[in-house]
Amino acid sequence: MTIFYATHPRCTAHRLPGEYHPERPERLEAVWALLQETGLHARLNAINPLPATRAQMEAVHSEDHLNTLAWIAGQERPVKIGYDSYAVPESYDIARLAAGAVAQTVAAVLTTPGSRGLAAVRPPGHHATPDTPMGFCLLNNIALGAAHARQQHGLQRVLIVDYDVHHGNGTQDIFYEEAGVLFISVHQHGRMFYPGTGSLNETGRGAGRGYTLNIPLPASVGDAGYAAVFDRIIAPAARRYAPELILVSAGFDGHFVDPLASMRLSLAGYDRLARQLIRLAEELCGGRIVFVMEGGYDLTALSHGMANIARALLGEADYSDPLGMPGGTEPDISPVLAQVQQQHGL
Repeated sequence: MTIFYATHPRCTAHRLPGEYHPERPERLEAVWALLQETGLHARLNAINPLPATRAQMEAVHSEDHLNTLAWIAGQERPVKIGYDSYAVPESYDIARLAAGAVAQTVAAVLTTPGSRGLAAVRPPGHHATPDTPMGFCLLNNIALGAAHARQQHGLQRVLIVDYDVHHGNGTQDIFYEEAGVLFISVHQHGRMFYPGTGSLNETGRGAGRGYTLNIPLPASVGDAGYAAVFDRIIAPAARRYAPELILVSAGFDGHFVDPLASMRLSLAGYDRLARQLIRLAEELCGGRIVFVMEGGYDLTALSHGMANIARALLGEADYSDPLGMPGGTEPDISPVLAQVQQQHGL
């Protein structure tokens, strides 16, 4: 089995100098180090990505959005974007490499029978809207990959599953009026929790009505709750949609040690999610699945989470979990799941 793997050494040049920022180069460096240490890197089929083209970016972003990033590239100093994001002069080129890596991984999987894919890139992408960089994201990597699959490879139905702890508002916005992408997001939700979107009643508009499926969860949901989400919502919705490709926004900030959220997932729980999605891809679309790195700000949880995805893609039965399990109990999310089921006829 061929497992395509895309990353690029320049991704670490996107750095805010002189101050700490949670979306930092060390995140990707930790992933690289563990893949090398475990020997997993040598078993993956490396892709040397090219930057996303202007046409590829324009498929998901406005001209003003791209011109803003190009303007930043001509500045001498870093530019703060909103209250949480930044770009340095190198960032536009690096974001283009990250997005291009996803598009090339998608293309490789779609043209190589029996293959799967993994993209370890930064900056992340799922908060970038058609018009605005936000939430540490400059270009929407996974949306660009989905658009590439549809426009260049003729796919009619792409499923995006986003289990980053934050709602993938940018991905939702890009495909909100389209039926060719089913977007499913499971995320922590609350009035004060970033980005404040992703409620039950956000289901799409026009031709896209019903093709956005949000699963907003309270804090402290862990392995059992996420397993129930998969069994009761994600799997039935995917089977009904019958995708030709599954893309996964894989964030590890739902882990119980992550500093930016309040969920209780373990690495074992994350591993179960990844394997369930791989099995779903085997059942529905010939195994065609690509995982794309999003958030995750504890280096141990992130690096072992990404390594575990590589193991699962390779067909290994084991996983690594040096962090163990959280204590305490989970809230009952049955009412939320029942609401989602009713809303979407599942």
